[in-house]
Amino acid sequence: TVFLNLMFCIAVPTVFCSISSSIANMQSAKRAGKIMGVTIATFLTTAAIAAVIMYVTVLLIPPVTGEYAMIEGEVGGTLGVADMIVNFFTKPDFTELWSRRAILPLIVAAIIFGFGIQMCGGRESRVALLLNDLTDILLKVIKLISYYAPVGFFGSLVATHGSDFVSHYARALGIYYVVSVIYLLISSPLYARFGGGKGAAKVMFRHLFRPAATAFGTCSSVATIPVNMEVSEDTGVSKEVSDIVMPLGATMHMDGSAMGAIIKVAFLFGMFGKDFGTGEAILAIVVAVFSSVAMSGIP
Repeated sequence: TVFLNLMFCIAVPTVFCSISSSIANMQSAKRAGKIMGVTIATFLTTAAIAAVIMYVTVLLIPPVTGEYAMIEGEVGGTLGVADMIVNFFTKPDFTELWSRRAILPLIVAAIIFGFGIQMCGGRESRVALLLNDLTDILLKVIKLISYYAPVGFFGSLVATHGSDFVSHYARALGIYYVVSVIYLLISSPLYARFGGGKGAAKVMFRHLFRPAATAFGTCSSVATIPVNMEVSEDTGVSKEVSDIVMPLGATMHMDGSAMGAIIKVAFLFGMFGKDFGTGEAILAIVVAVFSSVAMSGIP
């Protein structure tokens, strides 16, 4: 709990400072926009690929085998599309931004703030220099916290995963974890090769353990932001790129969440005896891709 509290507290100012600093210190607003555009397009594409892979998997290995007697009940009120968009990207009060539960609105605010600095002198402004120094300081604080990581990792692992595998949905969990690991081992080297050329996959695997252990132990991608930023610098990724991509990725690059959304839909369809056909699958994949954007901050 101590480890989680420290990581979540430091993640929020790190996200804001790193994104706004990277945009503010870019050569131009155009370059910042290009990096963000390519990044977001990549995230949405890989999430869609992951969702399709999981859909094919649940067709071949259904997560539910057998029939269940369902108890009827009332469904509570749901939000409309417009309200969901507003809640995803904004908060009504400035103080609400400073929470790990509002990472996506915080990122939106950091992006706007960064472009505001670009319009007022960019990297030559004193605010840009201050944000750059703050980001460096926060990463050093993360380094201090990470000395406690092994204790936090093993404690959280036991507390989080101890009872999952004895529950009645162990079959669905088993499918999810197996497919996720296979997807990781196949897709990540391919994406690394595509992005970094020959030898990039070896570099990625050589630096993968710390962020992977943090993710597995905390069950939150937000907690991995500082470690990922530090590791990406060690791999030779440009700081102006990693400062934008890592916080965005921890919120939007949710291939695992997209796969999880598909298997949850398949599980419920199986319990209710409904056919999970092509029409439903297309809608489920779209929902999985966009809903995965909002899942990342949840530990």
